[in-house]
Amino acid sequence: MPTWLIVFLLAVLFVGLFVLGMSLTLMIKGRNIDSEIATNKNMQRLGIRCAVQESREDTGQADCTDVGCHGNCAACDIEGPAGERPA
Repeated sequence: MPTWLIVFLLAVLFVGLFVLGMSLTLMIKGRNIDSEIATNKNMQRLGIRCAVQESREDTGQADCTDVGCHGNCAACDIEGPAGERPA
């Protein structure tokens, strides 16, 4: 059996196991895994913040709340407030 076929079959197997594991998690818990910083209570309890928010605070820039970031990395913009993004 060619090497590329073995690698391809192993990749398909690993992706299948991942999908099965995520499906079982969804079936057992009844909801998706909450990996968003803004809504995950355990991350907030541990003091985990958005990376953009941390970098802005480290550089002395304003808090991320001026761009609407409240721990939600999807809403953060490292360049500055919305509307000031480079074209």
